[in-house]
Amino acid sequence: MPVITFKYQDLKDLGIDMDKDELIDTLPMMSSDIEDFDDEEIKVEFFPNRPDNLSVEGVARSFKGFIGQEIGFPDYKIEESGEVVEVDSDVAKIRPYIAFAKIEGVDFTGDKLKYVMDFQESLHWVIGRDRKKVAIGIHNADVVKAPYKYIATPKDENAFVALEKDTEMTPNEILTEHDKGKAYAHLIEDFDKYPLILDCDDNVMSMPPIINGELTKIKEDTKNIIVDVTGTDERAVNQALNIICSSFAEVGGQIKSMEVRYDDRTVVSPDLTPQEMNVHVDTANKLIGGLTLTAEDIKELLLKARFDAEILNDNELKVLIPSYRVDILHEVDIVENIAVQYHINDVVAELPDINTVAYENNWFKSESTIREVMIGLGFQEIMSLMLTSEEAHYEKMNQPEKDHVQVAKPITIDRTMIRTSLINSLMEFLEDNKDKDLPQKLFEIGDVLYLDETKENKTVASKKLAGVICHSTANFTEIKSVVTSILENLGYSMEISDSENGTFIAGRVADVAGSAENGSIKGFFGEVSPEVITNFTLDQPVIAFEIEFIN
Repeated sequence: MPVITFKYQDLKDLGIDMDKDELIDTLPMMSSDIEDFDDEEIKVEFFPNRPDNLSVEGVARSFKGFIGQEIGFPDYKIEESGEVVEVDSDVAKIRPYIAFAKIEGVDFTGDKLKYVMDFQESLHWVIGRDRKKVAIGIHNADVVKAPYKYIATPKDENAFVALEKDTEMTPNEILTEHDKGKAYAHLIEDFDKYPLILDCDDNVMSMPPIINGELTKIKEDTKNIIVDVTGTDERAVNQALNIICSSFAEVGGQIKSMEVRYDDRTVVSPDLTPQEMNVHVDTANKLIGGLTLTAEDIKELLLKARFDAEILNDNELKVLIPSYRVDILHEVDIVENIAVQYHINDVVAELPDINTVAYENNWFKSESTIREVMIGLGFQEIMSLMLTSEEAHYEKMNQPEKDHVQVAKPITIDRTMIRTSLINSLMEFLEDNKDKDLPQKLFEIGDVLYLDETKENKTVASKKLAGVICHSTANFTEIKSVVTSILENLGYSMEISDSENGTFIAGRVADVAGSAENGSIKGFFGEVSPEVITNFTLDQPVIAFEIEFIN
């Protein structure tokens, strides 16, 4: 999870005069965890749903509310800059959305420049999905001039000096030779043109989502900045900009808006308009449990959470939510903030007033049967997380990426989606245990989650069984006999057909289908291709199967 590091003196400079021991005792009460600390510095871990707390300014803002030092809705004033950003229609297929803001009167002295860079990278992980969804650029505003342009350029035109370089490079050279370019080339390399941000004199400010230009590099004496946020999700782009602008405004930065002109519309950014949502007193008391809060009580707690609230009646309040609080999606999220401000440790635990008789779910009975069959065939069971990453699930398995359920605010880059298959987890297990004796025979029974295009992309859960075998003579005949034994023991018929599955060697893979009294199955099996085996740094043949159970 994201960890923010700052000095105790930083909080004092922001108006919080609290000794170290009290601070360490209090911070965990506002949904954080102390990772480490010494006499000067503290490392605090926040859940990814609170990206506004990934800067020391954001922490100070939340902390002031929690201890009652400064409550209510932070009102950040925005002035018009009169400056414009023209968006080229050619970027629509690459990174279609951009938001701009100008911030004057910033301070990058001491450790502040490092903090801002760390904050930027944390947002890249939490909101940006490692720059795929959102990428952020921060520039020295005093060395460029409006109007600005967001264009798509041919790969070998508009050469510029990228950060940490001293000679000009074309966009294509940056992707193939620059360290950052090679790391993030996969985000744009398949397009014929690459995005650039230019000023009125065609000076290159940035090549999103890859690298900024050396021209606009931030230094300690920089006083005025321009923030650009580009991406593939307009809502996430604006959320990231709002969080950054609010953080700078918290320490006196003056936010200035800019016009972003698309072919068919003009957008003014940033837009810090608060979100409105109602919360009910009875809902809050019921969800938190054991409380008898009144509307007035809840209003006071909401003010400490840095919201604003208006009592509509004895059971309902209208809540104003700051634009940087991107985690508030439902009334229950507001109730969670009420519980935090009440002090969750003060809520008395109670046993529910219900009596139930437990019995085993029918599916788990059948799961036990499957497990017995697999163990009887000499397999060892593993249990992996349902969360995985696009890289492990699609790229390393040589599969085309399909629509899938994504994690809105992933904790780590390797846990960004919910799996639709089990095999990559088994391959990862083999990779982690490649020094162990062979043969290795592994299986997993687990849930997967699909987006069903026929049902307006509603999520559909399914149960799967998958297995892998790794040893020097593993082959198609062996995995076919294993699948045949599994299905016969489970009472399913078996029909085999040709398959085109990129995970396996062509001609050595088959699709399988079958049925029984309690449902049907479909799946595949075969010899894993050398390319996939190499992707998982293995050096022995692997055979695998996956079966989906359909009720």
